[in-house]
Amino acid sequence: MLEQEYFKEGLRTVVALIIFVLVSLLIRKLTRRYARRAELSEHRTHLITKYIDIVMIVLLVIVIIAIWGVKPENLFAVFSTAFTVIGVAFFAQWSILSNITSGVILFFTFPFRLGDVIRIHDKDFPLEAQIEDIKAFHTLLRTKSGELVTYPNSLLLQKGVSIVPVEKEEKEFYD
Repeated sequence: MLEQEYFKEGLRTVVALIIFVLVSLLIRKLTRRYARRAELSEHRTHLITKYIDIVMIVLLVIVIIAIWGVKPENLFAVFSTAFTVIGVAFFAQWSILSNITSGVILFFTFPFRLGDVIRIHDKDFPLEAQIEDIKAFHTLLRTKSGELVTYPNSLLLQKGVSIVPVEKEEKEFYD
Protein backbone atom coordinates (compact mmCIF):
# COMPACT_ATOMS: atom_id res chain seq x y z
CA MET A 1 0.00 0.00 0.00
CA LEU A 2 2.74 2.43 1.00
CA GLU A 3 4.72 1.55 -2.15
CA GLN A 4 1.78 2.38 -4.41
CA GLU A 5 1.13 5.63 -2.58
CA TYR A 6 4.58 7.06 -3.36
CA PHE A 7 5.20 5.36 -6.71
CA LYS A 8 4.14 8.40 -8.80
CA GLU A 9 6.33 10.78 -6.79
CA GLY A 10 9.29 8.39 -7.02
CA LEU A 11 8.83 8.02 -10.78
CA ARG A 12 8.54 11.79 -11.24
CA THR A 13 11.69 12.28 -9.15
CA VAL A 14 13.62 9.82 -11.32
CA VAL A 15 12.37 11.57 -14.49
CA ALA A 16 13.35 14.96 -13.02
CA LEU A 17 16.83 13.62 -12.20
CA ILE A 18 17.28 12.25 -15.73
CA ILE A 19 16.13 15.53 -17.26
CA PHE A 20 18.43 17.43 -14.90
CA VAL A 21 21.44 15.34 -15.93
CA LEU A 22 20.66 15.70 -19.65
CA VAL A 23 20.12 19.46 -19.42
CA SER A 24 23.29 19.86 -17.33
CA LEU A 25 25.32 17.92 -19.89
CA LEU A 26 23.85 20.01 -22.71
CA ILE A 27 24.59 23.29 -20.92
CA ARG A 28 28.17 22.16 -20.16
CA LYS A 29 28.69 21.22 -23.81
CA LEU A 30 27.29 24.55 -25.03
CA THR A 31 29.40 26.49 -22.51
CA ARG A 32 32.58 24.69 -23.57
CA ARG A 33 31.79 25.21 -27.24
CA TYR A 34 31.19 28.91 -26.59
CA ALA A 35 34.48 29.14 -24.64
CA ARG A 36 36.43 27.45 -27.46
CA ARG A 37 34.97 29.79 -30.08
CA ALA A 38 35.68 32.81 -27.91
CA GLU A 39 39.16 31.43 -27.08
CA LEU A 40 38.56 31.65 -23.33
CA SER A 41 40.75 29.83 -20.84
CA GLU A 42 39.84 26.37 -19.57
CA HIS A 43 40.06 27.64 -15.98
CA ARG A 44 37.41 30.31 -16.57
CA THR A 45 35.21 27.80 -18.37
CA HIS A 46 35.45 25.43 -15.41
CA LEU A 47 34.43 28.19 -12.96
CA ILE A 48 31.40 29.18 -15.01
CA THR A 49 30.39 25.53 -15.31
CA LYS A 50 30.49 25.22 -11.51
CA TYR A 51 28.25 28.27 -11.12
CA ILE A 52 25.76 26.87 -13.62
CA ASP A 53 25.78 23.51 -11.79
CA ILE A 54 24.93 25.24 -8.51
CA VAL A 55 21.96 27.02 -10.09
CA MET A 56 20.80 23.77 -11.68
CA ILE A 57 20.98 21.90 -8.35
CA VAL A 58 18.91 24.60 -6.64
CA LEU A 59 16.31 24.32 -9.40
CA LEU A 60 16.30 20.53 -9.07
CA VAL A 61 15.70 20.76 -5.33
CA ILE A 62 12.77 23.12 -5.95
CA VAL A 63 11.30 20.73 -8.54
CA ILE A 64 11.68 17.74 -6.20
CA ILE A 65 10.01 19.67 -3.38
CA ALA A 66 7.12 20.46 -5.73
CA ILE A 67 6.89 16.82 -6.85
CA TRP A 68 6.65 15.47 -3.33
CA GLY A 69 4.01 18.05 -2.40
CA VAL A 70 5.58 19.41 0.72
CA LYS A 71 3.07 21.64 2.48
CA PRO A 72 3.62 25.34 1.79
CA GLU A 73 3.35 26.21 5.51
CA ASN A 74 6.29 23.93 6.31
CA LEU A 75 8.32 25.25 3.39
CA PHE A 76 7.62 28.84 4.41
CA ALA A 77 9.09 28.30 7.87
CA VAL A 78 12.19 26.54 6.52
CA PHE A 79 12.81 29.01 3.69
CA SER A 80 12.21 32.12 5.78
CA THR A 81 14.75 30.92 8.33
CA ALA A 82 17.25 29.87 5.65
CA PHE A 83 16.84 33.12 3.68
CA THR A 84 17.30 35.16 6.84
CA VAL A 85 20.60 33.46 7.56
CA ILE A 86 21.68 33.65 3.91
CA GLY A 87 20.60 37.30 3.70
CA VAL A 88 22.71 38.25 6.69
CA ALA A 89 25.67 36.33 5.24
CA PHE A 90 25.29 37.96 1.81
CA PHE A 91 24.86 41.40 3.32
CA ALA A 92 28.11 40.90 5.19
CA GLN A 93 29.77 39.56 2.04
CA TRP A 94 27.97 41.47 -0.73
CA SER A 95 31.23 42.29 -2.46
CA ILE A 96 32.04 38.59 -2.90
CA LEU A 97 28.69 37.94 -4.58
CA SER A 98 29.17 41.06 -6.70
CA ASN A 99 32.62 39.89 -7.81
CA ILE A 100 31.35 36.41 -8.72
CA THR A 101 28.51 37.90 -10.75
CA SER A 102 30.99 40.23 -12.46
CA GLY A 103 33.24 37.27 -13.23
CA VAL A 104 30.34 35.51 -14.97
CA ILE A 105 29.53 38.67 -16.96
CA LEU A 106 33.18 39.05 -17.97
CA PHE A 107 33.21 35.41 -19.10
CA PHE A 108 30.27 35.75 -21.47
CA THR A 109 30.92 39.28 -22.74
CA PHE A 110 34.75 38.97 -22.82
CA PRO A 111 35.48 42.66 -23.47
CA PHE A 112 39.16 41.87 -22.91
CA ARG A 113 41.27 38.73 -22.93
CA LEU A 114 44.35 37.31 -21.28
CA GLY A 115 47.40 39.14 -22.54
CA ASP A 116 45.58 42.40 -23.34
CA VAL A 117 47.06 45.57 -21.93
CA ILE A 118 44.30 47.65 -20.36
CA ARG A 119 44.02 51.10 -18.87
CA ILE A 120 41.66 51.53 -15.93
CA HIS A 121 40.34 55.08 -15.79
CA ASP A 122 40.10 55.62 -12.06
CA LYS A 123 40.50 59.11 -10.62
CA ASP A 124 42.17 57.86 -7.43
CA PHE A 125 44.12 54.87 -8.76
CA PRO A 126 44.69 54.95 -12.53
CA LEU A 127 46.33 51.77 -13.76
CA GLU A 128 47.81 50.43 -16.97
CA ALA A 129 48.69 46.74 -16.93
CA GLN A 130 48.54 43.48 -18.81
CA ILE A 131 45.87 40.91 -17.90
CA GLU A 132 47.56 37.75 -16.61
CA ASP A 133 44.48 35.85 -15.44
CA ILE A 134 40.78 36.39 -14.82
CA LYS A 135 39.59 34.48 -11.76
CA ALA A 136 36.13 34.14 -10.20
CA PHE A 137 36.59 37.05 -7.76
CA HIS A 138 39.42 39.11 -9.22
CA THR A 139 41.67 39.74 -12.20
CA LEU A 140 45.45 39.54 -11.98
CA LEU A 141 47.21 42.45 -13.69
CA ARG A 142 50.94 42.92 -14.29
CA THR A 143 52.25 46.50 -14.56
CA LYS A 144 55.27 47.56 -16.63
CA SER A 145 57.30 47.73 -13.44
CA GLY A 146 56.54 44.04 -12.81
CA GLU A 147 54.09 44.66 -9.96
CA LEU A 148 51.28 42.09 -9.71
CA VAL A 149 47.96 43.77 -8.95
CA THR A 150 44.84 41.92 -7.87
CA TYR A 151 41.84 43.90 -9.13
CA PRO A 152 38.25 43.00 -8.14
CA ASN A 153 36.05 41.96 -11.07
CA SER A 154 33.20 44.19 -9.93
CA LEU A 155 35.45 47.25 -10.28
CA LEU A 156 36.37 46.24 -13.83
CA LEU A 157 32.69 46.58 -14.72
CA GLN A 158 32.20 49.79 -12.74
CA LYS A 159 35.27 51.69 -13.96
CA GLY A 160 36.07 52.83 -17.45
CA VAL A 161 38.47 50.36 -19.02
CA SER A 162 40.12 50.68 -22.38
CA ILE A 163 42.32 48.26 -24.27
CA VAL A 164 45.67 49.83 -25.02
CA PRO A 165 47.10 49.05 -28.45
CA VAL A 166 50.59 47.73 -27.81
CA GLU A 167 53.47 47.23 -30.21
CA LYS A 168 55.09 43.79 -30.31
CA GLU A 169 58.28 45.05 -28.64
CA GLU A 170 56.34 46.70 -25.84
CA LYS A 171 54.19 43.57 -25.32
CA GLU A 172 57.39 41.60 -24.71
CA PHE A 173 58.24 44.16 -22.03
CA TYR A 174 55.21 43.03 -20.03
CA ASP A 175 56.21 39.40 -20.36
